[in-house]
Amino acid sequence: MVLRVILAAGLALPPVLSCAAGRPPDAATEANDLLLRRIWGGVQEAQNKYTTGSGVITETRTSLLLAKPLVLHGKFFAAGLTRFSVEYSAPQRVRVVFNQDYLNVTTGAPRPNTEVIRIGEHVRRTQAYFSKENSLANLKQSFAISAREDRTGYEMKLVPASGRFRKKINYIIVRLAKPDFLLRSLEVDGASGVHSRFDIQLEALNRPIADEVFKVYRP
Repeated sequence: MVLRVILAAGLALPPVLSCAAGRPPDAATEANDLLLRRIWGGVQEAQNKYTTGSGVITETRTSLLLAKPLVLHGKFFAAGLTRFSVEYSAPQRVRVVFNQDYLNVTTGAPRPNTEVIRIGEHVRRTQAYFSKENSLANLKQSFAISAREDRTGYEMKLVPASGRFRKKINYIIVRLAKPDFLLRSLEVDGASGVHSRFDIQLEALNRPIADEVFKVYRP
């Protein structure tokens, strides 16, 4: 639920494991693929089990243009695959809301400014890409993926293999908690030089969320 929404709206591991065309996979590649399928199955199960979620989010952003890391603290809410809201309260107030077709980004005080972006078609196309039975195979066509597991959770590193994604990102790291496969953190290293890490602390699952939380301006 939360993972797929974030990836759709946005999109120190060992080297990515891959096998050259025409060569049989080695033991390490087979082990990586087996773990990856287990993780992917757990993610799909969690997204079906939990339809809403809310909690605390901390974004740490670094860039060559920033003298020091920018750390943003806020709350997030997600409902299904079509609605989410993130509201940062410190060090500056920023509100990001996606509902069906529209994304609203509100900044500034005391006179806030709202940017309205229509991204619904893109989000639905991306979600369909991840939701099909062969979604993992689809993902592996666009990314080289390595996976690892420790006692606390799972980690996947996705490195773009196609120019479409390589123009925007260098890599994505997804960390999931055990035993429920829920999102714990997401790192995005952008081709623009901006690196963002989102740390997620879930506080509630499957609780009703007021429609007002996801209210967006539609032109």
